Amino acid sequence: MKVPMHLDRIHAAPSATTTLCVRAADAAQVPGLMADWAALVAHAAEPNAFAEPWFATASTHLAGAGDVRLLVVRQGDVLVGLLPVVVARHYGRLHVAHIQNHLHYHSFLGTPLIRAGQERLFWSAILDLLDTARWACGLLHLTAITEDGPVHRGLAAAATARGRPCDVVHRHERALLQSTLGPGAYYERTVRKKKRKEIRRLEQRLAECGTVTTRHFAPGDDLTAWTDAFLALEASGWKGAAGSALGSGPETTAFFRAALAGAQAAGRLDLLRIDVDGAPVAMLVNFLTQPGAFSFKIAFDEGYARFSPGVLIQIANYAILDRPEILWMDSCAVENHAMINSLWGERRALVRLSVPLSGPRRRLTFATCRLAERLSARIRTPRPHLQPEPADAA
Repeated sequence: MKVPMHLDRIHAAPSATTTLCVRAADAAQVPGLMADWAALVAHAAEPNAFAEPWFATASTHLAGAGDVRLLVVRQGDVLVGLLPVVVARHYGRLHVAHIQNHLHYHSFLGTPLIRAGQERLFWSAILDLLDTARWACGLLHLTAITEDGPVHRGLAAAATARGRPCDVVHRHERALLQSTLGPGAYYERTVRKKKRKEIRRLEQRLAECGTVTTRHFAPGDDLTAWTDAFLALEASGWKGAAGSALGSGPETTAFFRAALAGAQAAGRLDLLRIDVDGAPVAMLVNFLTQPGAFSFKIAFDEGYARFSPGVLIQIANYAILDRPEILWMDSCAVENHAMINSLWGERRALVRLSVPLSGPRRRLTFATCRLAERLSARIRTPRPHLQPEPADAA
């Protein structure tokens, strides 16, 4: 096999498992890779919109995309899985270079796409490659991995087989929407009565401002017009003033447009909006990845903030519960987000994982980082208040 110049390395294992390391920006130049990647989605152990090829292609518009390596594992002609990685320069507060799965600011889950049932084989191949790659420094650190899912368990099994730990170094939860109830029943069960009464009042007050309509993006709708409306809506608020809106720079604008267009082409796009007299006051972007979904971006008109348009559009988003092919939706929100936590009753746990690589120096790096983490955790943990011993009775 002739190795293209853009491939960094090929590792062939005796089991006919082949691992390639290719610059992510060059993935489209590898014969058959994009088609196999798209086909893998339907067979993945865990769905992840942010690991699908259309999202990865859109992400090449962002700064730093040229530094991403894509580790590709095949067994014969079958694509087993892919993992995008970077050489990160800091491990927490420590200036320690290491290998980390690649997540940018607009991607919210780090679980790689792996063919169901082949999770341990995939991670074994990845560890074999990183153990021998000269560019693979420090340790392997994975962020935003679904806790105790098949991908997590597969990595733990591969590490254990090599006599290595697979340490959970951080854990957090975020809101999840998951129920067999319909939208109305879920709303009544999850949202307390007092809050429901307040929401009805907000809906009535908003209706006094004009004709209120709620609609989904439908076949035949103009995606460019919807995308422009979202970018303008987000830029009209504090994000626009701070320069952090998607439309604030050419790179993020191009990324967002490409992500929505790619999601539409892949059948993943779900857009929702609330209009007053035909103008949007709230918009929501979801990615549908059966059997789950991801709530990607939300924007609202701050001129209508007193009506809580963000809350109202999330109430409208309960309609996803009527879709039998979608069993859950990940909020992609920060932990303890007050608004979404009050509306969605379930939680998804995500973890950061660290695994040592082979070699004395890299194992020492892992041990040093884990010791620093344990000491830091001990310092942050408040000590129980000790009450003085009661005096003896006279």
